[in-house]
Amino acid sequence: MASKKERISTDAALNRNMSTVPRDTGPRNYQCDVQNTKEGLGACGWFLVVLSYILCVITFPFSLCVTVKVVQEYERVVIMRLGRILSGGAKGPGLFFILPCVDSITKVDLRTVTFDVPPQEILTKDSVTVSVDAVVYFRICNPTISVINVENSGNSTQLLAATTLRNILGTKTLQEILSDRENISHSMQVHLDEGTEPWGVQVERVEVKDVRLPVSMQRSMATEAEAAREARAKVIAAEGEKNASRSLKEAADIISESPIALQLRYLQTLTQVAAEKNSTIIFPIPIELLSLAKSRGSRTTASAF
Repeated sequence: MASKKERISTDAALNRNMSTVPRDTGPRNYQCDVQNTKEGLGACGWFLVVLSYILCVITFPFSLCVTVKVVQEYERVVIMRLGRILSGGAKGPGLFFILPCVDSITKVDLRTVTFDVPPQEILTKDSVTVSVDAVVYFRICNPTISVINVENSGNSTQLLAATTLRNILGTKTLQEILSDRENISHSMQVHLDEGTEPWGVQVERVEVKDVRLPVSMQRSMATEAEAAREARAKVIAAEGEKNASRSLKEAADIISESPIALQLRYLQTLTQVAAEKNSTIIFPIPIELLSLAKSRGSRTTASAF
């Protein structure tokens, strides 16, 4: 009875320790969170263990094919003896020994795993429906916790990533989603890392891959952008006309100060026309002459009356 109470208190303490493990952004070095003593097997358990040892000795060396296992550098093995985790946590890499009929092993891959978050239909803060998908990079940092606390850590992480993507992007406007992807990715990584901590999973990176808008919204945005470009083009053309008029006025003032300048401009124009090998000759008529002829015509008309 005392040993049972001790096991209950030990398990409770371990659960409290697992829920209060601090998170950090640097490399992690988790210790085994489940530690079982040999006394936990009980008399029946020890009898089965001794019987398994005897069976290995009797069938030696054929028993080596069953009892000796190899773990790769990127793998760890969680060994359960009669349903309880062995002390020392995960084993590997290299060779290790198990007992037939008593021990069960679970291999855990420590390499970084990548998966695509399925496209999520999200209603943004400004009531625009968009379809967003992302890429998540994660790895198992504590094999023991990943085996004990969750049935399938990879599948659970994928479902949590899809839910987190919807929750975070639902608080953003369309403009923020399109222009602030880096901060959104970082916020998703922090939320996912906090959620996967009890599973022994570390989310290393999250990237928003694509944002797809409805066809009607694309047309509206294209029309708005085209109208904005046309407005800017008209403003630029008006400013150009204004600057050209000011320059012409300044040129006219300079020519009016020196009458010979108009004659030089006329000769320059003739040079440009003659460069194209044509017989066209331009004779400029001063505006003053036309105004003088008009004034004389008006006087003659007035005298006739």
